[in-house]
Amino acid sequence: MKLTCTQSDLSSNLSLVSRAVPSRPNHPVLANVLLTADLENQCLELTGFDLSLGIRSSFPAVVETGGTFTLPAKLFNDIVSRLPDGNITIDDDEGEAIATLTSTSGRYQVRGMGGEEYPELPNVEDGEVVNLPPEALINGLKGTLFATSPDETKQVLTGVNLKVQPDGLVFAATDGHRLAIVETESSTPEDEEETEEVEEIPEFEATIPAKALREIERMIGMGKSGSSVALRFDEGQVIFELGEQRLTSRKLEGQYPAYQQLLPDKFTNQINVDRKQFLGAVERIAVLADQKNNILKCSIDSVNQEISLSVDAQDVGSGRESMAAQISADEPEEIAFNVKYLIEGLKAIPSASEISIQLNKATTPVVLNPLGGLKMTYLIMPVQLRS
Repeated sequence: MKLTCTQSDLSSNLSLVSRAVPSRPNHPVLANVLLTADLENQCLELTGFDLSLGIRSSFPAVVETGGTFTLPAKLFNDIVSRLPDGNITIDDDEGEAIATLTSTSGRYQVRGMGGEEYPELPNVEDGEVVNLPPEALINGLKGTLFATSPDETKQVLTGVNLKVQPDGLVFAATDGHRLAIVETESSTPEDEEETEEVEEIPEFEATIPAKALREIERMIGMGKSGSSVALRFDEGQVIFELGEQRLTSRKLEGQYPAYQQLLPDKFTNQINVDRKQFLGAVERIAVLADQKNNILKCSIDSVNQEISLSVDAQDVGSGRESMAAQISADEPEEIAFNVKYLIEGLKAIPSASEISIQLNKATTPVVLNPLGGLKMTYLIMPVQLRS
């Protein structure tokens, strides 16, 4: 294998695929990145794979001799990222487990392993394919990823439940304490030739690991705006393709909770408040809440049309802020929240000028929605105050 490529292309693509390399591999070759020099297409393909998440990316290169080789991901990335701009030549001597990297600044030799030992990325042979608008994916992921569970014992809750429907996408995530739902409408023009083909695709639902979706978010950010994301899927795998980049991930097994049943049918109280002002006050109050138990109290004054946020951290101090709001409420007069959950939800809601806070009682679910813009629902369970 012998090829020449630019430092910038190699560094950016290597950084991307390295994110799929496990920190504690159960086989030595999985600590490496697979390099595939394609003589026919004159490109270099890089692959990282932890047996669950796989990322493959290719970019132009001048290939003199095709072939495959693997190099330690961390060491390779550390070297390439520090090399100066310009061309880099990669050459692995036939029969030797060493690759030579030559740049304008010098020459490095790195010991690797043959590419034949590297496992193949899963492929979807007979599955369905649907093209997703990148903007809808980004909006959905930003509005839900934060609410996934970090608890690996609750496997199905560590991912986002994605539904592909004829009229748009539905994203949902919950960790058992809060629930985030984002619904995006299909942006495919009616006069597009492929509209009929898209409508024929059956509804698709899968729960995809948050780790994989965070990489998709990153890949869309790196890609060219406007290019659609192809989603291929079968019973066990999902594959996202964006230009020359490809991500494969297993689906999470298990039935995702029937989250729509958690949403109350109606509310007796509603508060409309400026999102930015409310978030700012919550973040300031949170400084004291962090010192105690992360609990923030919210007092509702429907007579004076204002809400007050307060924290009383014993042996530390206290804080209180009030702000104007449009309130249609009889009860409760006071409700408490986990300040971390409240802040994360407010930050994830699109930058609408106002949000609505809907509730029934101080012990029942509270729902936040942006007034206008993206259709997002954030449900948070209040904290029960001891009398």
